[in-house]
Amino acid sequence: MQYYVYFLTNRWKNVLYVGVTNSLEVRVWQHKNKTFPGFTKKYNCDRLVHFIVFQQVADAIQCEKRIKGWTRAKKDALINAANPDWHDLAADWYTSGDLSS
Repeated sequence: MQYYVYFLTNRWKNVLYVGVTNSLEVRVWQHKNKTFPGFTKKYNCDRLVHFIVFQQVADAIQCEKRIKGWTRAKKDALINAANPDWHDLAADWYTSGDLSS
């Protein structure tokens, strides 16, 4: 199994959310479809701009906690290094709004 630390933002890039999951495709779909109340729904965080893959859940959780302690500038620099235009990496993952596609 793989685990992911992932970064979401909104279209204005004025907020950044960092989370951890074992199913990136499902979790991003949930964020895009605003299926849960909370920060990402409130601030329209629906664009996947970066993710890191881990083999062990403990490593992913440790990384997430470490990154959440970083400054916004340091988080931005990490994203900029891999995705300088902040493209939505999941923009073409779904076609009909469900996960069966």
